[in-house]
Amino acid sequence: MDTFIARQPILNQHKRLFAYELLYRGKLMAGQPGFDGDQATSSLLTGAFLTEGLETISNNKPCFINFTQELLIKNIPAVFPQTKIVVEILEDVQPTEEVITVCRNLKEQGYTLAMDDFVYAENLKPLIELADIIKIDFRLTPVDTIQETLSILSRYKLKFLAEKVETHAEFGKALELGFSYFQGFFFATPEKIRIKEIAPVKTSLFHVLTEINRKDVQTERLAEIIEADVSLSYKLLRYVNSAYFYRLSKVKSIVQAVAYLGEKEIRSFINLLIISEISGDKPVELVRLAAVRAKFCSLLGEKSPDNVAHAELFMLGLFSLLPAMLDYPIKVITYKLPLSKELKRALVHGDGPLGPYLQAAIAYEQNKKDRCLEALDAINVPLASVYEMYLEAIHYAEILTNI
Repeated sequence: MDTFIARQPILNQHKRLFAYELLYRGKLMAGQPGFDGDQATSSLLTGAFLTEGLETISNNKPCFINFTQELLIKNIPAVFPQTKIVVEILEDVQPTEEVITVCRNLKEQGYTLAMDDFVYAENLKPLIELADIIKIDFRLTPVDTIQETLSILSRYKLKFLAEKVETHAEFGKALELGFSYFQGFFFATPEKIRIKEIAPVKTSLFHVLTEINRKDVQTERLAEIIEADVSLSYKLLRYVNSAYFYRLSKVKSIVQAVAYLGEKEIRSFINLLIISEISGDKPVELVRLAAVRAKFCSLLGEKSPDNVAHAELFMLGLFSLLPAMLDYPIKVITYKLPLSKELKRALVHGDGPLGPYLQAAIAYEQNKKDRCLEALDAINVPLASVYEMYLEAIHYAEILTNI
């Protein structure tokens, strides 16, 4: 069975990254006939720790990983470093004597324990007493039930994590209720969709964004734009001399860096850095997600026989999150930018020849396997190659967001 691993961010009350949940991406997904949770977690752990290295996937943050009853009884979590994982106890795990003993030992060894998709029941008390974090599905659980659960559990020393938080209103409500951690893509959606003026600083950056995406802009002009900005210059030199390129000799000038990367790569780089500046008041994870999505889309293009331009697909992934960064409708944003008709169509309507690339990237990161497979089929990209591309996109994003 092919192994695919994706990650979903878990943010704290200040919208800063706290951890990731690692999600299994195999031929069968949870809830489908024949799905084996033990095999899923084993494959995930093998891929994450033994094959790829956890640092590549997790950015050195803790990783929430699901453990079934069988894997807990076998004490599989103890094989892995307690500082690297959060042991996520699935909702169907029964608090048997064996399970409680293993969990107590893990707790004594310094592991963090979380209970997934929590619904209160009296028989769960032994596990609750050992748990550090309780995860509650914020969309499926009525607010009254959540309040009652939090009240019952108030006597325990626990932190609460709201899962499937998809809007800023839901984030606000969960925060008000007392949750400490939040999982979902609320941070990647606009806070307010309304016609308004963009802040002056963002407007200036938006003008630069417009200029560098004109088809007639020469490489020399791109170099001038970078040289005129100390921050861009510094970050470009750090990027081109980073481990991502494994260079033996250092690049010491902007002209040399531009020549080394080439027009397509340098354009993508400036796009990403300017968008990072534009979203300075947003969670860092939003920029990281944009970088992953941009690189992932461009890698899908390289694998597809359709021969779509790298720059188009990179901008497709990157600009797909501009509404969340600017709190501005995508239709208005694309009207102001000199983008191709195909790119605008994919961003605004999600269809056209470029639409499936963005659909595949979003579906993969959001754990929507059927939609992802449908999009991959439309661009003739085999599923077996997606995991490696996703890892490369993550690696690329981590380099860029840490320079």
